[in-house]
Amino acid sequence: MMKKRSFLFLPFVLLSACASQNDLSYVQGQVSQLKQESQTIKQQSAGSYSEMTQYREDIARLRGSINELQYNYQSAMKRLDMEDSLQVSKTNELENRIARIEKYIGLASPEGQSNTPLPPVVKAPVQPGVPVSKPSASEASMSENLLSEGLLLMEKKDYNSARERFKEFMSKNPNSPKVSDAQFYLAESYYEEQWYEKAILEYQVVIAKYTKSAKRPAALYKQGLAFEQIGDKANAKARYRDVVNLYSKTPEARLAKKKMDAN
Repeated sequence: MMKKRSFLFLPFVLLSACASQNDLSYVQGQVSQLKQESQTIKQQSAGSYSEMTQYREDIARLRGSINELQYNYQSAMKRLDMEDSLQVSKTNELENRIARIEKYIGLASPEGQSNTPLPPVVKAPVQPGVPVSKPSASEASMSENLLSEGLLLMEKKDYNSARERFKEFMSKNPNSPKVSDAQFYLAESYYEEQWYEKAILEYQVVIAKYTKSAKRPAALYKQGLAFEQIGDKANAKARYRDVVNLYSKTPEARLAKKKMDAN
């Protein structure tokens, strides 16, 4: 009887064992699936972290670019403000120079001054038969000393005193072959003093009045330099061109050619 009962329970035991085996396989499958999902999540997390890192780097670069743009903008504004200030200063300086030139050549008449033209100067007639006296050798030597003294004073940068010597020489020796030299040195004194507008006018006297003077090529070239100093490049180039065309064999022509090539 007992043996029969044992055989009766055997199928249930076998079924229970099979059920446990199936449960174990199911659980193992679930665990494997969870591991796979976990691995996938880890990979996705790693990808997300990499993307976040990339985003942070991009943001940092953008901030750097923005800071650089702001710095460049501020620098540009400062530079523009400085250029505007310099431009205003240059404009005022040019206006002052033009006014000085106009005043010197008589274009600008002060208020209250009569604009009535001065009567022409009447020269005294020369009496016929009266010989014109010529300066003696000692007087000529003294006149020559005026030029030498003027040049020495220029070396000492005493330009006013130098100009007095040159003007005295010209007034005492109007027919001297060296009067054009004195006029050129007079212009040079203004150029050395950086009064370029006045130098331009005095060089023009040499150019227009003493056309045969050996100083004329130098006067043309130095007048071009003076024009260049006040920013008048067009007139400067015109003077350099005149030197090259009219006095091509002179040292001044070579210097003028270099100036033209440089510009």
